[in-house]
Amino acid sequence: MIAGATGNDALRAAIPRLAAAGVPDPATDARHLLAHAMHIGLDRLTLHLPDPLTDTARARYEDALQARMRRQPVAQITGRRSFWGREFRVTPDTLDPRPETEILVAEAVSKPFLKVLDLGTGTGCILLSVLGDMPMAVGLGVDLSEPALDVARDNAERLGLDRRARFIASDWFADVPGRYDLILSNPPYIAASEMPALSREVHDWEPHLALTPGEDGLAAYRILCAGAPARLMAGGRLMVEIGPTQAADVSALMAQAGLTGIRVLQDWDGRDRVVLGKKPADPDETCT
Repeated sequence: MIAGATGNDALRAAIPRLAAAGVPDPATDARHLLAHAMHIGLDRLTLHLPDPLTDTARARYEDALQARMRRQPVAQITGRRSFWGREFRVTPDTLDPRPETEILVAEAVSKPFLKVLDLGTGTGCILLSVLGDMPMAVGLGVDLSEPALDVARDNAERLGLDRRARFIASDWFADVPGRYDLILSNPPYIAASEMPALSREVHDWEPHLALTPGEDGLAAYRILCAGAPARLMAGGRLMVEIGPTQAADVSALMAQAGLTGIRVLQDWDGRDRVVLGKKPADPDETCT
């Protein structure tokens, strides 16, 4: 990159390089990475494009471009991702929060709750988003990955939610205490046969433990649906994100577990995205 080049110059040079490397949306990614290199918000980038880049910014931009040309996800390069109006730290130990997961969050906060359990918490984006919108609630985030739990704890602290969010290592429900009025999960659901078709950004850079359980992709749902009734209070809700072909199977698993009011929610593209059910009222817990 030429010394004295402006942000505009750097951006114009970067876009064809990213395109040649097969990056799907080179113009958008070039802008995100330039804002990162210049230490400014993306919303301020246009104002600063005429500014000459400092030597430090030029070097940061080149490093970021090289990483993106290796198809590393932008969120891993910048170390952050916006989700549900908040910014979350992201690392190679966690899934990159996806916009479609906000469907799960929106439904979760559509009704009040006091105790929430998030299974397979990753960055903590689901748990911390719902707690941020429900000031009286407390929650527990569970993951098998200790590095992911470190990221989630850091996100909780940075968002000022560490007093209401706790995180533990557990293999799904194995070490989870207590009962909850809301259980949430975006578990690994990609079938083994689907893994080779994933983009390089996902297949090469995101943790496979969080992507696929192998075989038909339904292993986590079998555990979640079978175990949820014992961990839900009467009337409590189970909500899970799914792959677009899994609604019927997951709905059947919820029904087999005795959950009622089972519904499937679609994402903005009309694909099945979330399945939810409710634990019926327990006669022993109902006042008469």
